[in-house]
Amino acid sequence: METRIALIGIIVESKDEIENLNNILHEYGEYIIGRMGIPYSQKDINVISIVIDADNNTISSLSGKLGMLEGISVKTLYSKSMTNK
Repeated sequence: METRIALIGIIVESKDEIENLNNILHEYGEYIIGRMGIPYSQKDINVISIVIDADNNTISSLSGKLGMLEGISVKTLYSKSMTNK
């Protein structure tokens, strides 16, 4: 299977969706290489970055599910090269 590395940037503006966000990330845990969360208390938001190694469909599916959550903004950056996993 061909995979690529992607960086998913997430801004959490609604704490009501944090449990749903974590449940979705748990579903895709086998693909996640790393996760970094930064609370920004002055603005009452959280910034999360996820590095994932998966096929295009999996990356798109994860990004789409996260983006449908209320108060969650998501952008995905894909690497140019694909590798066999």
